[in-house]
Amino acid sequence: MGDQRTPLVVVAGWSEAVQAAVGSLAGEGTVVVHHDLSQVREGVVRRAVTGADGVTDTQILELAHACVSCTLREDLLPMLRRLHARSSVRRIVLHLDRTLEPEAVCWAVEHVPVVGVVGQIDGPASRDVRVEAVLTCVDAESWFDDATGDDDLADRGLNASPDDERTVAQVVVGQVDYADAVVVSARGADGWQQAKLHAALVRLAPSAPIDWVDDAGEVEAEQLLRRVPPHARRGEGRDAHSPLLRGQPPLAADCGLALVEFAADRPFHPGRLHDAVDLLLDGVVTARGRLWLATQPDHVMWLESAGGGLRVASAGRWLAAMTPQEQERMPTARRAMAALRWDERFGDRDTSVVVLVHAAEPAEVERALRGALVTDDELRREADWARWPDPFGQWHEDPCETVDGAPRDAEYSNTNDTDREARS
Repeated sequence: MGDQRTPLVVVAGWSEAVQAAVGSLAGEGTVVVHHDLSQVREGVVRRAVTGADGVTDTQILELAHACVSCTLREDLLPMLRRLHARSSVRRIVLHLDRTLEPEAVCWAVEHVPVVGVVGQIDGPASRDVRVEAVLTCVDAESWFDDATGDDDLADRGLNASPDDERTVAQVVVGQVDYADAVVVSARGADGWQQAKLHAALVRLAPSAPIDWVDDAGEVEAEQLLRRVPPHARRGEGRDAHSPLLRGQPPLAADCGLALVEFAADRPFHPGRLHDAVDLLLDGVVTARGRLWLATQPDHVMWLESAGGGLRVASAGRWLAAMTPQEQERMPTARRAMAALRWDERFGDRDTSVVVLVHAAEPAEVERALRGALVTDDELRREADWARWPDPFGQWHEDPCETVDGAPRDAEYSNTNDTDREARS
């Protein structure tokens, strides 16, 4: 009978084109759901549900546990399952608030259980809905400045809570990076802005079709979604061991934009790596990848930067640090890839990072990262590694504050699980 789940289209972005894209998707059999977070700091979340008849039902939600993530999960996920149960609903369009990242929402749809709903078997919303596509809308005039800037959401009065320390760059880069299709509002942008933005888009989301619109009122989202290729992500999760260059992005430089691939089969010296990451905060759009730190041999470390902010967090353990029974529970694809490069001494430990530069010199980034690796002499003295000062601690954020000359670490949750929930 095929997949009987209700298609879910997620629309995200910081552009006027978002509303136009949502409007172009509305119609017979489609329900639009939107949670407005513009007044969340006053404890107000407005949920609007627009039916196929164009009638909108708006309700004010009470913040669950004073937490936006909890409120959205406890309201949105059961709603998706209830909407699926309606025979009149053939598609759901989820219009995200501009401060939300679609990856976090898709992760919640796929993994967070919905329990206690009368007439439904307990389980995640993905039992009843499937992500058909993530559509991101960007503004050609402002996106690049936002993506390479240092502003926190709090700087613009958009943080969900005092603890919401996300940057604008993190949000806007994440929205594009996870997109299956992109709409660009080019009004006000000159030719150079458009060319530079296009170079960034095709490297962040290389398989995503792009529509450029001069008038935000003319968005043909239906036609755009038909051009999404079969191999698109469509809400699929990813972790530290997923391919970093998905969709065959162009590797040649264009408008100053270039991808730098860095790989190593020896660990980083933590002190020298901490010094080197400064280069990932200047002239770089984004960097992401897994790290092997000499002082933390059991843990896969995940590095992620956007604009002027960077963080390093634990992303689980290396297979070599697991028991055979634990290894068997890991995904087959991960075990197969590890077997291809298994080292008798270090197992599957390695480093793989991709950096998208826009003003930095690729050779300088490569040189700095290469220089942060342990030397041949240090590699022979593995017993010394545990005694090295580790400015990363267990978790780390840059730019970092210092106390008596030593970095003060900031805690971040596991990037595979809790952190994705926190981003929503």
